[in-house]
Amino acid sequence: MTDLTFLTAKPMRVALAAALSLAVPATLAMPETAAAQSADQQLDQVVAALRAISTMTADFTQTDRSGRTVSGKLTLKRPGKIRFEYEKGVNMLLVSDGKSLTFLDYDVNQKQRYPIGNSPLGALLDPSRDVKRYGRVVPTGNPNVYSVQVKDSRNGIAITLILTKNAGAPGGLELASWVALDAQNQRTTVRLSNQRYGVAVPDSAFRYREPRSSSRRSG
Repeated sequence: MTDLTFLTAKPMRVALAAALSLAVPATLAMPETAAAQSADQQLDQVVAALRAISTMTADFTQTDRSGRTVSGKLTLKRPGKIRFEYEKGVNMLLVSDGKSLTFLDYDVNQKQRYPIGNSPLGALLDPSRDVKRYGRVVPTGNPNVYSVQVKDSRNGIAITLILTKNAGAPGGLELASWVALDAQNQRTTVRLSNQRYGVAVPDSAFRYREPRSSSRRSG
């Protein structure tokens, strides 16, 4: 397995029919001048919205480059903590404790750890990552949809965050999806639904059980 392929191209054991498309509406682009004038403002709004998230839970679907999809439950607690609890039958877990992102595959008793900053999710999780400094606005042609791409020049990994206007979300923008693209141009799309903000999330939610020969998915 190459570095971080579990987020960008890892084969899934459960193949579902639906494939997700990039969550940017196929509408006409804004005029270049208007787009340039609003890019800095949009980036400021996105940064403010991401920083305003204290905790969040959501349902997610994750689709790889072949269109294979799995779903599960996401739990987020800033700064730096996230947990992807996959659906029944997908015996994997992805969790960050605020310092490292750990991928566990209990079927093959495999554990891999990466610094948050080396993950495609660093733009969302890493408190030291300056999204405004490294991000750029990608025009969507829809004033209600914001798209920001953050690329790491060290490893070629890029993540595009998609946010939609929602008055009930922190900062008035709701994190709707993201697309991770690795140096080999392999794409993984994650789409969120049923987002809930400000819920009580204990730090114990980001613990996990070590893989062993008789282990099942972390509870």
